[in-house]
Amino acid sequence: MSPVAHQTPTSNAAPASFARFQPPQAGPFALADRPAYAAWREAKLAGHPTRVADLRVPVADLANPDVAERAQIADLCRRAGMAIHVTASTRRDDAQAGETSRHALKQFARAFELGLLEDHRSAESDGIVAIEVSEDGGKRGFVPYSTRALNWHTDGYYNQPQEPIRAMILHCVRPAAEGGENALLDPEIAYIRLRDTNPDLIAAMMHPEAMTIPESVEDDGRTRPTSTGPVFLFDETGTRLTMRYTARTRSIHWRDDADTKAAVALLHHLLVEEQEPLILRARLEAGEGIVCNNVLHTRTTFVDDPTAGRLLLRARYHERIAGT
Repeated sequence: MSPVAHQTPTSNAAPASFARFQPPQAGPFALADRPAYAAWREAKLAGHPTRVADLRVPVADLANPDVAERAQIADLCRRAGMAIHVTASTRRDDAQAGETSRHALKQFARAFELGLLEDHRSAESDGIVAIEVSEDGGKRGFVPYSTRALNWHTDGYYNQPQEPIRAMILHCVRPAAEGGENALLDPEIAYIRLRDTNPDLIAAMMHPEAMTIPESVEDDGRTRPTSTGPVFLFDETGTRLTMRYTARTRSIHWRDDADTKAAVALLHHLLVEEQEPLILRARLEAGEGIVCNNVLHTRTTFVDDPTAGRLLLRARYHERIAGT
């Protein structure tokens, strides 16, 4: 695969294929194309891993995954939306581990043709965000940079729908002393559960005003504008799905109609009440990470090591993993 040079967008510009998000007219995600959906659904459920161990792929060199490692990761991302890369761990007291991992992570992403990083306010100059307990700058007061639990969400759900996060890599440099486990679910499974219950729920989640995240004004005066859009987005071919979702109950407005309310209630039942059997759980250890097409996920509370706290590196991309 040819590497893709890192770009730092000045306006969070996403690929042109996501400038429109009309419902598909044909294929498995078209509500009228029942045969295509039935065939896709059968293959999806038959091929989906049922154990987190099935997601794990040993990678000898994070900066240079070989052909077989790339193929296995891409196959898992096609079947489950995600894979867990497993590399050599670093010592907790290794002060250079974070910088070394940053460089390797960028090279790893390029192997999957990921180059258009989100222009995130908390990122360093390389576009990567350090997920750690912090009160610095724009991290102050935000749950990801604390020891608190994170509820079900996809990353960047508050972005404008024309600027979705399609892929993400989360790499563990140092785990917490205790806790910090992730629950994970492929958004295509959530789509299947809603559509099997009632296709009208999918139609509601594709509505351009399905979910609204209100404007947010921070202490320093920076403003994140109101974001209104669908929960399920599709590329221009109508064959690739991206989900925008959060289980938050404050600072969110759902479209006020019966089908939207029913869809939100069903997602709560599947995710928050943990009634979905294909939810997988993993606690990342040093050297391990999740590479995914922005899957649904959570994080439990954790206890930090006072000498060397939990540190994960996060890179979020506007492209989808190549070959998926």
